[in-house]
Order: sequence, then C-alpha cells, then structure tokens
Amino acid sequence: MPLSWNEIKSRATAFVKEWEGEASESAEAKSFWDNFFEVFGVHRRRIASFEVPIKRPDGSDGFIDLLWKGILLVEHKSRGKDLDRAYGQAKDYFPGIKDRDLPRYVLVSDFARFRLYDLEDNTQHEFTLTALPRNLRLFGFIAGYQSKAFKDQDPVNIRAAERMGRLHDALKDSGYTGHKLEVLLVRLLFCLFAEDTGIFEPRRRFQDFIERTNEDGSDLGGHLATLFDALDTPVVARQCTLDAQIAGFPYVNGRLFAERLPPPAFNNTMRDRLLDAAGLDWSEISPAIFGALFQSIMDEKARRNLGAHYTSEKNILKLIGPLFLDSLKVELEKAKGGRRKLHELHEKLASLRFLDPACGCGNFLVIAYRELRLVELELIEVLYQKDQEVGQFTDPRLLVKCNVDQFYGIEIEEFPAQIAQLALWLVDHQINMRVSERFGNPFDRLPLVASATIVNDDALLVDWEEVVPKSDLNYILGNPPFSGAMVMSDAARKSFSNAVPDLHGSGVLDYVAAWYWLAAKYIQGTDITVGFVSTNSICQGEQVGLLWRPLFDQFGIRINFAHRTFKWENEARGKAAVHCVIVGYAAKDLGKKVIFDYDAIGGESHSAPAKNINAYLLDSVDVFLENRSTPICDVPRMRFGSMPRDGGNLLLSDEEKKSLLAEEPQSDTFIQPFVGAHGFLNGEARWCIWFHKRDPAALRHLPILRKRVENVKAFRLASKALSTQKFAATPYLFCQISQPDTDYILVPRHSSENRQLIPMGFLSARDIAADSCNSIPGAGKYHFGVLQSSMHMAWVRFTCGRLKSDFRYSKDVVYNNFPWPDIDESRHREAIEELAGKVLNVRGDFPNSTLADLYDPIAMPAELVRAHNALDRAVDAAYGKRAFNSDADRVAFLFERYKRLSSSL
Repeated sequence: MPLSWNEIKSRATAFVKEWEGEASESAEAKSFWDNFFEVFGVHRRRIASFEVPIKRPDGSDGFIDLLWKGILLVEHKSRGKDLDRAYGQAKDYFPGIKDRDLPRYVLVSDFARFRLYDLEDNTQHEFTLTALPRNLRLFGFIAGYQSKAFKDQDPVNIRAAERMGRLHDALKDSGYTGHKLEVLLVRLLFCLFAEDTGIFEPRRRFQDFIERTNEDGSDLGGHLATLFDALDTPVVARQCTLDAQIAGFPYVNGRLFAERLPPPAFNNTMRDRLLDAAGLDWSEISPAIFGALFQSIMDEKARRNLGAHYTSEKNILKLIGPLFLDSLKVELEKAKGGRRKLHELHEKLASLRFLDPACGCGNFLVIAYRELRLVELELIEVLYQKDQEVGQFTDPRLLVKCNVDQFYGIEIEEFPAQIAQLALWLVDHQINMRVSERFGNPFDRLPLVASATIVNDDALLVDWEEVVPKSDLNYILGNPPFSGAMVMSDAARKSFSNAVPDLHGSGVLDYVAAWYWLAAKYIQGTDITVGFVSTNSICQGEQVGLLWRPLFDQFGIRINFAHRTFKWENEARGKAAVHCVIVGYAAKDLGKKVIFDYDAIGGESHSAPAKNINAYLLDSVDVFLENRSTPICDVPRMRFGSMPRDGGNLLLSDEEKKSLLAEEPQSDTFIQPFVGAHGFLNGEARWCIWFHKRDPAALRHLPILRKRVENVKAFRLASKALSTQKFAATPYLFCQISQPDTDYILVPRHSSENRQLIPMGFLSARDIAADSCNSIPGAGKYHFGVLQSSMHMAWVRFTCGRLKSDFRYSKDVVYNNFPWPDIDESRHREAIEELAGKVLNVRGDFPNSTLADLYDPIAMPAELVRAHNALDRAVDAAYGKRAFNSDADRVAFLFERYKRLSSSL
C-alpha cells in the first residue's frame, strides 16, 4: 500500500537535509536516487535500473542513468550543469528504447534542482531541492497515487482495444477459442489495469512478470495459470514455496479467477503482443467505454470499424443527469447546511439501486456508478470538514458506503456480461484512487467482496423481479437494442412476440418497444423511474399510437423528462451516428417535467420546463395519432402512387425511351412520364409503359414492348409472393394502379431531413405518380399553400416516420390527421392561394434549377425564401396566430386543435 502523504512529506524533509550541498554526480548519484525513491516508500531495485545500455541515433553506445521502463527516465548531472542539455541527452536515448518501454516522464537533476517533464500532457515543472516537499504530488505516479481525469473518447481506449485484438487473433488462430479465450482476455484486462493503478505494486509488476518468461513464449501459459491460481488464493493460504515473484501479487477474489482454464500455449508472437498491450498506460483506460471496444475485438467485422458502436460518456450523461444525478446534486447543495442532512443523504446514496436490462458491456451502469461515487466523494469532503469543526475526526476513507453491489444488469451474451462485471470493479478502483489522493491515505477494496449482479440471460424472457425485486429498485436505465420492425431478425421477432403478447403491432414496432412495455409493467405500484435511449422512430409515426396509448392508458405511464431528436454518436474512427431520443418515465406523475431540445440536431441541448410531455415529446396535450383512412378535415383525399412490381421492364430511362422509339416509333402512344420522388426532386426524366384503360391487343404489333411485357410476366411468376404471382395474368399493367384522372399535387413520400420543407408540386393526369410518392387529386393552390407552409412542415417533423433520418411522409398518419385551419373568411383562403402562386412563379424563374437545388438549405434563392416567409405568415393568420416561437410551439397548437376535432367526430 502507498505511504500517506504526511509520511512522504516527512521523508522528503529529511531527504532535503541529507542532500543539501551534494555536488558530485559520479560519487553520489546512485545513492541520491535510491534515497529519492525511498521518500515515496519504493525500493528502487524493484522497479528501475542504473546505467541501462542503449544505442544512440548515431550508432554510438550510451548509458541511461536510470530507467523505469514505461514510466520514468532520469538523467543526472553534477551541480550547476545545464539541465536543457541533460534533457536533450535523455531524448536522444528514445530511438533505442522499445515502444512499449518508452517512459511517460523524464526527470533531470543536478542535486540542487529538479525538472520533471510529463511527455503525455506536454508539461514541465522545475523547482529546487529545498522545494521538493511542496512539489511531492507531482510524483504521485511513484508513490502509487495517480487518479486520472475522466476523458471522453480518449484515443488510448482504441489503441488498447487494437492491441488486445491482435492478441485475441493470435490466440484464436492457435486454436484457443470460445469461452476459455473470453475468460482469459477478461483476466488479462484486469491484470493490465491493476498494474497501472496500484492494485498490483509496484507499477509494471505484471509486465515484468511476463518479461521474465522465455522469449519464445513456451512457459508463459503455465506461468499465467499459476498466477491466476495465486490471485484466487488468500495470501495466508498459499504455498510457502510459491515463486517469490508470484507470491508478491495480492489476493483478488470476486471469483474473477475462480474458474480453472486450460493453460494457453503461447509462442513468441503471442507473448510479444501481450507485452505490447502491457506497454500502454492502462490507468488511462475508461472502463465506461472500453468495455464496448473490448467486445468489438471479438468480431473481425466490428473491429474494422473499431470504436464505431460504443456509447460516449457525454451521451450517457444526457440520460443519467435528469434521471437521478441532477436531483442528487441539488440535494447535496441543500444538505451542506447541516451534518444531519448530510448523513441522511449519504444513507440515501448507499441505498439507491440501478438496473440496466440490456446492459451490454455495462457502459450506463459504469457511468452511473462513477457519478454516484463522485457525489458521495463531495459529500464526504463536506462532512469531513464539518466533523473537524466540531472536534470529531473520522478517516474519510472509512465513510465510503457506495459500492458496486447497488447495480444490476441483464445481458444476453456471456462475454459482455463478464466485461460489465469487471468494468464496475475497475471504475470502483479508479474512484478509490481519487479518495486516496484527496485525503492522502491509500484506500482499496482488495480482496473483492461486493460485486454487481449481472445476469447472463435474455431480458425479454427472464423475470426482472428475479434479478432485483422491484421493491428494492430505484432506477431503470440503458439503451436497449436498436432494430426496426422491417429489419428485425426472425429470432428477435419471435422473442418480441413471446415477451409482450398483449402489445399489438409487432409488425410495425421497433424491437426496443418490448423494453418499454416490460419496464412499464415492472414498475407498477412503485416510484421507480425509467430512462431509455431509443431511435427517434419510437416517438414518431404510427408507432406512437401502437405503443404509447396502451402505456398511458393501461399502465398509467407519465413522461417526466425527454431529449428530443439528436445525433447519438461518438468521435472514434468510423463513427456511428443514429438519430435518437431519450425518454424518462414513471408509473405516476412526478411533478417537475423538463424537455431538452436541440437547435441543431448535432449540437448542444437547451432545457425548458413543461406542463405535460406527450408521446411526441411535446409540451402539449396527450394525443395518439393512429392510421386514419380519410382526412379529419374537409380536404381532398390523398392516394398512394402506382406500383409497377415489374423487375424494371415497364420502366424506361430517357436513353432507353429514345432507343425504343427509334426502333419502334408507334410505341410512343403507350409511353408516359413516370415520376418518382427522386426524379421529381432532382429533375431526372423517367418513363413507363402505360396500358391502363387501353387495349393490350396493340402489343401484337409492338414486338419490343411485347418482349418487355413477357419479361414482366416471367418476373412475377418467379416471385415467392403469391400476391405478385397473381398479377402475372396482366403483365402489361402495374400491380397497383391509383393514378388520378385529373391534375394533382405530388407529394414525395421520402425527402431529406436537411430541407426546410418537403417540396411538392402540381402534375397533370398524364404524369404517372410512382409508389415512392403520394398524390392529391383535385387539390388547388390553397391546399398547396398550406402543405408548403412551416405549419404543416412542423407537423411532419413531429408526426411522420423516418427512413434513417429522412422524412417518410405517411398518408394515413400525417396527412389524414393534419388539422387544417378553419377557413371561415374568404380573405384567408385567397391570401394563401395568391402567395402559393407566388411560390410557384418564383420556382419558374429558375428553369435550370431542380427542386433539390431550389430547396437546398445553403443555396435556396432569396426570392424563394421571401415567398415562403410571406406564405407562412398567411397560413399562421388562417389559424388565428401571428407567430410561433418554434416548431414545437406550432405542433403543440396543432395537437390542441386536433384533440378538439377528433373529439367531435
């Protein structure tokens, strides 16, 4: 165990007195540095060597005065010598040092002065010998005190995963696979972390243990087996004849080393890869995000995108802040006024229980535990001061009450479950290091006694009550699997249906809906609060009515905090980003509610209090838009476009059309424009063969068209879908035909999220609307104007489904439920029609620009911007409003109107 800082300071004072006035490098340097290390309670011979031979860049031989591999290089000079030159000489040795042995610190001295360089933080500190007692904490890495700042997205996490990945591959290629490989890697991870964080002393104990094995790796597996057995055995129970090097390792327990593994047969390559991994400073590893990275090394495909799928600490804090952390910090500030309140809050902190029912490698649990411990640490500091003020003294280390056994998880895969268990121990030790550093006394929890409860099972099948009784639980949190209904595997779909048989809509709902349902069921009759991260589709489109209506009506669920759509991403290479929401709910109204919104989807959030948070995450009344077959207002009906299902044979590009007509000009009668969403927006001409309401007998005289129709018949007959096969009887027709007989407004069903609105336009009955579009026959400029307004677009953003992040416009949910203005004055209609015409005219002023060009958020013409702004004002006025502050305000207003309209039906 490290010495206390008080003891170190006392030794440093004695060291200064002994070495004042010394000047000769050659005579006393070694004794000086031996004594220097003794100040910190470290025997130099156990960690560092004098006069280490090295090759300089010019090929000449040199000798490093003192080298502690991977940690510290010392260059010593006689009193009064140039320290800059000494540092330059030290750096000249670096090319001759193995990468894994390169030191983080360089210390140069001439007896009277010290200069310490931290090469990682790019800092340096210089002070005199007499000032050493005031600068001792700079040498916390020697003493065993070295707590780390918590860094989000630290590159060292990825480097560590890459190196462990190379070791994994070598072991796997040798035939050491499966469960035994996973357990071995978990143990090695613990050992690597332990030797750099003071669990194993001195630093690099594990690396030195490896380096003393045969270079060909032949005895490494056996030595590891012996070490693992020792780590699982109390020191007093070990054989007295145990190798002294292994006997120096502590007893770990926690059942981490309990299982007996067949010793892996290492070779030189495997040994080198383990040493390369050991060469990193594992004290810098974040257990919170490294777990997911570590898991990715097991999957070669995932490793190509290493770091793409772990969850950043910043994003996890978005959930745990409003879930529990913010309120605990407020309570702490209030409790600072008195000791009794502090003690009561401390008891509360130690009583809190957390469950992540899809915990993976434990990211959410680890961050939640870390933040809980940091609140406790601040509380202990305040309590410690107050105890001193009233004449009481308690070692603050003895006040630590929070522990990993307050945390529970469910994880379907064994390896991530093991990592989650380990990660919580690792972060526990990191916080214990902070406690040690803060109060100047060593503190650890070896042997491990308490442990988190991580159940290796399917959360959709296991009874959560068996994991943790709900009477003991306070919070449920996490990010259950993201999987849309259309891409859900057969196994997941079956698991979903079995887990939530009472939840209808399994063909539409995302996989994560099962966790929402099970959590809502589990928390009945409790004060438990749930916070889940989900793709934003769970609060959009028809999923809202299918999931949230029964959650509200059947389970009495109330949403108490929410993050509206934002990008859930990280900064690692190959970053993954999905559009997510965070929903915090309970089986009761908890009073205070807050919504976090984002001006830019990838930016920072700002919060606002809310009276009520509905399932669309709006401060508005509770409504649930479900599929409606007809519009709620008196407006023209919307239709789906026509679907060819033809294998491409009824469709023609511009070039194909020209080629066909060059050979068969009489086919022109049966070729019409075919307008899909992409072509409409980007000005790409396409054509289709159209025999609807025409005599197909003409095909006898059109051999080229006939051949295409024959291909359609063959394509449909070959289909596995019976619904497609039956249309082989009429191969000259589209499978589904809903083409208007009049002019119509075309509405693309899919459009980029980057546009301020979904561009729509008028087309003639001759222009065939594809199934990637909707059409509104009989609609006029008034309807066009409202649909192209900010009012309608706000409705779209909050109610439509999404394809990835792009808008997916729905006829039955978005259009048919849209509450149009109540036009009782012709002046409003006329104003909208006039300004809608102005928008169309401005578009016409740019004949060489596509709609995608015109509505590009960067290049939108100023004239078109002004025309839309004027149109927006007219539409707002038609609703009886002058202006709205945001899209959320617009939709909250529309929901109020929708509720009135729907209640009158």
